Amino acid sequence: MKIIFFMLMLTFSIYPAIAQHEHHNMEGMKHDSTSNSQKDSAYTEHMNHDEMPVMTHSFSRNLPMNRNGSGTSWLPDETPLYAYMKHSHKWSYMVHGSIFLRQNWQNLNNDYRRGGKKFDVPNWFMGMAQREIGKRGLLSFHLMMSLDPLTMGNDGYPLLFQSGESYQGKPLIDRQHPHDLFSEVSVGYTHMISKDIDVFGYIGYPGEPAIGPTAFMHRISAFNNPDAPLSHHWQDATHIVFGVATVGFRYKMFKVEGSSFTGREPDEHRYDFDKPRFDSYSYRISLNPTANFALQFSQGWIKSPEQLHPSEDIKRTTASVIHSKMLNPNSHWTSSLVWGLNDAGGHHKEHSVLAESNLQLNRFATYGRYEFVQKSSEELGLDVDSGNPILADQRFNVHAITLGVSYTVYTFLHTNVNAGLQGSLYMPEKTLESIYGKTPLSAQVYIRLTPSLLSMNKHSMHH
Repeated sequence: MKIIFFMLMLTFSIYPAIAQHEHHNMEGMKHDSTSNSQKDSAYTEHMNHDEMPVMTHSFSRNLPMNRNGSGTSWLPDETPLYAYMKHSHKWSYMVHGSIFLRQNWQNLNNDYRRGGKKFDVPNWFMGMAQREIGKRGLLSFHLMMSLDPLTMGNDGYPLLFQSGESYQGKPLIDRQHPHDLFSEVSVGYTHMISKDIDVFGYIGYPGEPAIGPTAFMHRISAFNNPDAPLSHHWQDATHIVFGVATVGFRYKMFKVEGSSFTGREPDEHRYDFDKPRFDSYSYRISLNPTANFALQFSQGWIKSPEQLHPSEDIKRTTASVIHSKMLNPNSHWTSSLVWGLNDAGGHHKEHSVLAESNLQLNRFATYGRYEFVQKSSEELGLDVDSGNPILADQRFNVHAITLGVSYTVYTFLHTNVNAGLQGSLYMPEKTLESIYGKTPLSAQVYIRLTPSLLSMNKHSMHH
């Protein structure tokens, strides 16, 4: 455990070092004088555009960087940005991420049945670099990493009604899998036809294809929630695939893109690079009608995603609306509504709906998530061989509500230290009470480290 904490702190120490160096070199900025914490969050405001480049969107010289989602996805232009930034004469750099130090109790009112209690440290780190090429080109690099295998174990963390992926030849049920050490290593190039028209290409190994909304850890509506959604494998589980190539076209507020990618989800060996297959494909249509909204519709034909069911292919369809509004330089309200459908053929069609929201009022935040997801008896480990044959070959409706609060207790070197707690109420079908108990409850308390909020001027958010 000491080694784990040492590695985490060593990794995260890079962040404030970058931010502190940038703080001393960006003399063209104006800072709020109301408090030290507000200075930390506003240290990039009013950049002197004559001295250094302005970081734009990763796939457009004419869109704001706030629109960057995971992979090539879009967020609203008024999405708040928690990150460190650095600029050189030709390159712009950004580093962001999150570390949760968390105590987790799952199904605490039913003797932790199919749940459990555990201390773990969900985390991820991402670096981005980009530069303009000539008068019309834009080159970008993304690197995302996670120490999840070290800080939570190869079997992940307890999460009631969660399913997806496997460990030691058995499906992970009521547990969320860890993410791979290398979660994205990608390069993208964009050519500007005009201010309103871009064409771009993206290659990742691993990377994220053009399907689904921005992945949950990159949505500010899920910013303070350490849990993956129960609908993760219905909506955005393809955010890590080993081998993806995407091409896209933007016209003003519209974007159309298509991908070829590896359908198989990452295996249990979290430190290596899986075999690229390029056996699946997808498309996504995106629309940002205003600075406050990002909409998308997408479909993917995913070949053999689960290692334990190699003959099963899935057609995944998703649609989403993400809303974000800055209330003042240090407050914002961001929400997401996501629908996802997995169609494995025949009667194996399962829907999911997610609605989540995060209201940040200076240092205090309150947030919530509602989910509806349909899961088969097999996904919940209730097949014929489970000892519960009466529940086999069924599809169950699961509802879950999570509410939480978070407070920024300290800010140093443009880094926030937050304390938070949340509780979850699960409402499965009555037939599952013999397995999970009545109305399972879960609770969590955590300390979280993230970069502070960047306070953007109007030009950077509405480029």
